[in-house]
Amino acid sequence: MTTFKELNLNSEIIKSLDDLGFTEPTPIQEKVIPAILESKNDLIALAQTGTGKTAAFSLPILNQIKTDKKTLEAIILCPTRELCIQISEDIKKFAKHSGGIAITAVYGGARIDLQIRSLKNGTNIVVGTPGRVNDLIRRNVLKLQSIKWLVLDEADEMLDMGFKKDLDTILSQIPKARQTLLFSATMSKSVHSIAKKYMTEAKEISAGEKNIGAEKVAHEYYVVGARDRFDALKRILDYLPGVYGILFCRTKRETQEVADKLKLANYSAEALHGDIAQNMRTKIMDRFKRKQIHLLVATDVAARGIDVSNLTHVINYNLPDQNEAYTHRSGRTGRAKQSGISISILTPREVRTIKNLESIIGKKIEYKKIPSGEEVCKKQIDNFLEEVKEINTEEIGDEPYFQEFAEKLKKISKEDLIKYFVADKFSHLSAIRKNTRDLNASANAFAAGGSGKERRDDGDNAGLKINFGKKDGLDIKGFFSLINSNKKLQGIEIGKISLMPEYSIFSVDKNYADKVIEFLKGTNFRGKKIEISRSHMAASYQGGGRGYQGKKSGQNRGFNRNRRGPGKSRY
Repeated sequence: MTTFKELNLNSEIIKSLDDLGFTEPTPIQEKVIPAILESKNDLIALAQTGTGKTAAFSLPILNQIKTDKKTLEAIILCPTRELCIQISEDIKKFAKHSGGIAITAVYGGARIDLQIRSLKNGTNIVVGTPGRVNDLIRRNVLKLQSIKWLVLDEADEMLDMGFKKDLDTILSQIPKARQTLLFSATMSKSVHSIAKKYMTEAKEISAGEKNIGAEKVAHEYYVVGARDRFDALKRILDYLPGVYGILFCRTKRETQEVADKLKLANYSAEALHGDIAQNMRTKIMDRFKRKQIHLLVATDVAARGIDVSNLTHVINYNLPDQNEAYTHRSGRTGRAKQSGISISILTPREVRTIKNLESIIGKKIEYKKIPSGEEVCKKQIDNFLEEVKEINTEEIGDEPYFQEFAEKLKKISKEDLIKYFVADKFSHLSAIRKNTRDLNASANAFAAGGSGKERRDDGDNAGLKINFGKKDGLDIKGFFSLINSNKKLQGIEIGKISLMPEYSIFSVDKNYADKVIEFLKGTNFRGKKIEISRSHMAASYQGGGRGYQGKKSGQNRGFNRNRRGPGKSRY
């Protein structure tokens, strides 16, 4: 097995790695570190989340930086504040013994005056988000003429988040003689486009198969009705005592809603998304790392940069918009040679996605049934009794007061004492045990692209008729555009849809039917006034299908979940 000492890193860096307990490089580090030290060629490195990419690019850069000067020689661009902070903290640890190498993190949501002061005092490495870096360039504070190394970490995410213009501006300020290093967990079209635009004859290195799932992660999925998703989540959490992980939601709004509902139900949870102030995000992450918070409810983007090696679970409350992002999520657990579990809560119509995900991660995703209330109670009691067995009772057995307590309990039989003990400890589970409702939904109709007859109970829906049909050029995509044209209908769920020549019939949650009529009636769409009313006719098409929406529409799976208004960030 190769060690860091064999990779030609200097003694100062080796000393810092020894302090951290790092002796053997990960596969991506073993390949990338020599490549950067021995060549000035551009490099594309592909490796899964949690495989040590930060050390792979930062250690060889630190090894080559002149420690006697405060000249800016390297800039590392990443998509989020959390990742920016994490990378800068890691590099500072690696540079602990390297003669005062200075690292500055620059990102939005923090005081820019302090970042400006740090830059003016001189720094060797800047780690930043594209928006803040570009802002500092415009202020003529951050000057990049001396850059030798440019690192693009999670570059595809930066493009997806709309940083293309910022990247173009930043890269135009950096000398072309630089070495560009691109790191990503997946090889996507956006990564290819970045390589073509910003890199020259880049060498590609990968550790393991592209896009494959983390080796020590088991994958499971549950199938529920759309309306039962949160109740199913609670059952799953109750059945898994000791969960310490990340719960992924698709949007900021959903993230906050789910976290709030979990906290109201006395679960140890907090939300993490783009609307939370940076100082609060820092506090939340600190509490999470200390295990004062057991479940972090986050969007994909907000979770970038979370580097916690002992997570037990990743839970997909909703699947990501892109199947490839599933590997990013599941890779948050099963790190540092530990095992982990990735759980997905699916509606019946999402089950057809499982085969695609299995192909991407190269593993079987196992179907699990949501436990009943009685099963939850039994599991929690069993788990507690196992913990009781591990308690050291040697000291208390010799205490005088213990003998007094023992005498008082002698008249109670062993069986009754256990009953009293369990009843007192688990009285809060009474409601759960009595909840016998089966939350499992049938997956058969959608498991292999079937007929789709397993649908939401029409008793919960109301049918609506609208005066737009095929003769108006209306298709499914156009139908959702019609619904989304009214900002007040955010969060409305669309069920079955039938497009007729002169009109269309669709179903919505009956609790929101009047709201849909109120906000659409009399408004204009494509130059025609909307007429809408209740209908007793049944729609025949289940709406929200994958082929009928744009990449980031918010209606990717299940019923129509228009979580954001036009032009608003989802993260």
